[in-house]
Amino acid sequence: MLEKTTYKSAGVDIERGNAFVERLKEKVPTIGGFGGMFKVPRGYEEPILVSGADGVGTKICICSRLRDYTTIGIDLVAMCVNDVITCGAKPLYFLDYISLNTIHSVVDDIMVGIIKGCELANVELIGGETAEHPMTFDIDLAGFTTGIVEQNDIVDGSDIQAGDIVIGIESSGIHSNGYSLINHLAREGKLKITEEFLTPTHIYTSVVNELLNEVPVLGMANITGGGIPENLPRCIPDGLLADIDYDLWTYPKIFNDIMEAGDISHSEMIKTFNMGIGYCIVVPEHAEEDAHDTIDACGYKSFTIGKIINK
Repeated sequence: MLEKTTYKSAGVDIERGNAFVERLKEKVPTIGGFGGMFKVPRGYEEPILVSGADGVGTKICICSRLRDYTTIGIDLVAMCVNDVITCGAKPLYFLDYISLNTIHSVVDDIMVGIIKGCELANVELIGGETAEHPMTFDIDLAGFTTGIVEQNDIVDGSDIQAGDIVIGIESSGIHSNGYSLINHLAREGKLKITEEFLTPTHIYTSVVNELLNEVPVLGMANITGGGIPENLPRCIPDGLLADIDYDLWTYPKIFNDIMEAGDISHSEMIKTFNMGIGYCIVVPEHAEEDAHDTIDACGYKSFTIGKIINK
């Protein structure tokens, strides 16, 4: 007698998925329904909600190579909240999406990082989706976050003027961009992959919150894919540009290693990687010292890396 076809025989184990959700509920009791709920904070006169979605790109391939998925969830949270805070918003909650061919211990490891990332960003994990897709071989991650900001407090770069100062806040390393190039070099045997390539992305929520309280921040940029040349101009008004001097800070060694391994030009590096600057702010010249002091008090290094000039 032929065995009847079931969802499980097709590769989707609902019981295993349910067991994962139950384990997750022990760590995050607020999840489990069809939709995540969050009460909008009081005290705002004209609250604006700011949402963002992102992923970790091909950094996930490094996790597979090194068999370590415990920190990639921090990257996922960081990639989302670091975008949302650039307008002055306070992140409120986070949701994740994980797709893989079969639910196993890797998912638990990924969730360790997501939960840690939410703690670092001071956001609530209110839900997500873990999808079991048989016949696929890759793991894919996506994250979603929403923040809130008073309409009058939105930071949109409109007050930036020529003479204002650009300050760069240190990255933790590569963050989560440029990994297609890194994986290419690794496949060719030109670059040795170590645990340093899994260093999680800095989450800048706390330092940005302090900066907004202490200094007049005129514009902000999260330095992701495209590096400073692609991301910083997004907060600069028409008619102005940021004149950045790439000799004003020392690049972390890992970037020099990548450059040498692939014989990559400096121009290609700065438009692919953050080169040690993970986040930028624009402040008036008179606030330069106070901004550096505030960033330093939050445990980060910072550098004055340029000035706003007329085109």
